[in-house]
Amino acid sequence: MNKKTIVEYDIMEVCLLAGKIMLQSGAETYRVEDTMMRIAASYGIKQSHSYVTPTGIIFSIETDEPTKTKLIRISERTTDLKKVTMVNSISRRISVGELTVDEAYQQLKEIESSNLTFPFSIQVAAAAIASGCFLIMFEGEWHDFIAAIISGGLGFLSLIYFHQLVPIKFFAEFLASFVIGMLSFVFVYMGVGNELDKIIIGSVMPLVPGLLITNAVRDLMAGHLVSGLSKGAEAFLTAFAIGSGIAIVFTFL
Repeated sequence: MNKKTIVEYDIMEVCLLAGKIMLQSGAETYRVEDTMMRIAASYGIKQSHSYVTPTGIIFSIETDEPTKTKLIRISERTTDLKKVTMVNSISRRISVGELTVDEAYQQLKEIESSNLTFPFSIQVAAAAIASGCFLIMFEGEWHDFIAAIISGGLGFLSLIYFHQLVPIKFFAEFLASFVIGMLSFVFVYMGVGNELDKIIIGSVMPLVPGLLITNAVRDLMAGHLVSGLSKGAEAFLTAFAIGSGIAIVFTFL
């Protein structure tokens, strides 16, 4: 393997790592493909191809030698738009020639290993406050505000706990919505809340896959039918799990 071939494989590793971070952090499929090809072009690769799905990335470059292709699997996906922004920033610096291949790879590895999410307590507090605000937005009463805050906060806490306990995404969302339904019913039964439906609607909003639905529509509009349909199916199953948890509560109560 000559020196030129080694450099080409290094460029592929940079492109794949950038795409992996973006896809795992909630970026749209077309944005991931565009970023990978721009990075390759900036390092002198005249022709590159990328095929991205929610569960994998295939990337190839065409040179004077036989085409080189690599595949990586994506098993975990979350929402971390800060990492997406940081990768885009590195991509722009590569485009203007500020970073070598090794420097770009090291910075991407640092981004991959970093934990940029807010502390656990802040996430739960934000979900709780958002639940109360959604209650008011859906024309609920201020009397139900505290009930929605508690139900939403504990529901989001349940989501994180159940996901760590059993790493099955839809199972955790089903149980979290069930907890929200039970808490909302208890608050109404005790007289702390009045409108059961408004409390439930406000409390489940932090669980709704809004970014996933948005990305599914944007991918479909960009012509990425496989990714758009798969993300849409994931969003549908998530919404179905949330609705099923609430339906169980109404069925038995």
